[in-house]
Amino acid sequence: MDSAEQQSQGYHFHVMRRALELIDAHGPSVSLEELAAEMNMSPAHFQRVFSRWVGVSPKRYQQYLTLEHAKALLQNRFTTLHTAHSTGLSGGGRLHDLFLRWEAMSPGEFARKGDGLVIYWGWFDSPFGPALVMGTEKGLCGIAFSAETGETHAWEDLTARWPEASYVEDDERLRPWVMNAFGANPADEPTPLFLIGAPFQIKVWEALMNVPSGHVTTYSEIAEFIGHPKAVRAVGTAVGRNPISYLIPCHRALRKSGALGGYHWGLPVKRGILAWEAARRDAEV
Repeated sequence: MDSAEQQSQGYHFHVMRRALELIDAHGPSVSLEELAAEMNMSPAHFQRVFSRWVGVSPKRYQQYLTLEHAKALLQNRFTTLHTAHSTGLSGGGRLHDLFLRWEAMSPGEFARKGDGLVIYWGWFDSPFGPALVMGTEKGLCGIAFSAETGETHAWEDLTARWPEASYVEDDERLRPWVMNAFGANPADEPTPLFLIGAPFQIKVWEALMNVPSGHVTTYSEIAEFIGHPKAVRAVGTAVGRNPISYLIPCHRALRKSGALGGYHWGLPVKRGILAWEAARRDAEV
């Protein structure tokens, strides 16, 4: 991708972020014309750009942001993790479709709290707001969204997980992985992830990566899948401590009632990601 294309991709990320924020804030009451005017685009141009990124029209996307849709997901797209894992279902769909590969830090390395580890970081635009992205030589290890919580909180949250690590700003090193992760520049190579967590947390995160894009599961189903059916509360904690938001899809874990539950970076972000994935999946069907 040349510099002009990268600039265009970055601009459209920014446009989509603002559009998603407006849709989330105003719901079905905001019209295509109003959205286009806010983006300084003609309605036709805005609809083309939005549909290319999201997969459906702005009007259709608005329908995915409702609580009723979250409940419908649980009723109609509940994923039994054992089935998804055994059939390879998690490989289909647009996100896992990124062909993620991952490896985990050893328990001994984790106990050292990042001592001797160099973590590179940078800020990037994403469809869900500003994203603080971190990675090591082995792959991405952290993604935080700051639209709801603020940049300071995002920085302090991620760095507190590995307090003894050395942090080096280097967005160019991370950019190819980030562009691939958010679908702007899909690469032939898998997007590498480096999971830094306790063994139980990593089991939960690996289970989450078996949930296909556009589908959801529950905390109790995850607990059953990892062999600890009574550890639902601990599973919920591990889901909340996921450091690589979006790629380790903790947003796909819902309560049995269909309620969204909590989300580390704010419920509007969770709702937006679920809607984004469901819309893009349906556009492929």
